[in-house]
Amino acid sequence: MLSAAASRPRLLIVDDQPLNIRLLHQVFQADCEVFVATSGEEALSFCLTQLPDLILLDVVMPGLDGFEVCRRLKRDSRTCEIPVVFVTSRSDTAEEEDGLAAGAADFIAKSASANVMRARINTLLILKQQTDLLRSMAHIDGLTGLANRRNFDERLDGEWRRCARSATPLALIMIDIDYFKLFNDCYGHQAGDACLRQVALCLKGQVNRSHDLVARYGGEEFVCVLPETPLAGAHAKARSLEGAVRALGIAHERSLVLGGVVTISLGVAVVVPTASDDYANLVLCADQSLYMAKDAGRGQVKALQSQAGGKDLAYP
Repeated sequence: MLSAAASRPRLLIVDDQPLNIRLLHQVFQADCEVFVATSGEEALSFCLTQLPDLILLDVVMPGLDGFEVCRRLKRDSRTCEIPVVFVTSRSDTAEEEDGLAAGAADFIAKSASANVMRARINTLLILKQQTDLLRSMAHIDGLTGLANRRNFDERLDGEWRRCARSATPLALIMIDIDYFKLFNDCYGHQAGDACLRQVALCLKGQVNRSHDLVARYGGEEFVCVLPETPLAGAHAKARSLEGAVRALGIAHERSLVLGGVVTISLGVAVVVPTASDDYANLVLCADQSLYMAKDAGRGQVKALQSQAGGKDLAYP
């Protein structure tokens, strides 16, 4: 079984039959933290906030059936890596083919013994742990512990496509530590690295939704991706980020921003994505906002709403 030293994996059981739920709960409650959803809609909603490690999914349910739930999970960048195992009472080759085509990792018969169920699910959970570790090593910035540039590019692309499907706004905040070269010249590069780590931790602590992302963009620049966030909300979040970093009180006697502490400049851009475009203009718009903040004296926020036809509207 999974290592006892690791936290218990989060298992979501999706079934509309109470008896099936009770039986599966009895099988896995000793080894997993078990959650329950009684419909496809409830399962999708749960996954967007809780992110289970594995899903046991019934095929036949009223409303959204298991195949459609699986397809939607696999289309969403936030949930596409969650293994889905169909639990079925039928032995049907065509049904298995449909499930695998939808993105399922495996099928388990409801008639299987508890030991067989535990063994097969445990194998998938161990594989997911190993995959998650490798993925995190490839997607995490070694100095700050934040998502790295590669991670940011992949997530922004996925969120762009998802927001385009739902016609919801996607916000981007570009962040730059003010006069960081002067900080390094004054205090040394070890202090500079410590400053980057403190700022990174502060930024991450201010972004609480599971589908938001804070990443190191490069050097002393950071970026924040906020799906389903209108301009007013993104501007408010940027102001809270600026205030939180300023409140750290990291001494910076060479800074030309009043206060003598480390500050950040932030550029906000928001657009409702379209399938016919990509996110390059959103990044450019956020960059333009950041330069506006720098030109205005730094240690502040500027924002632009990207409009159809390339017209950008400043936010007060």
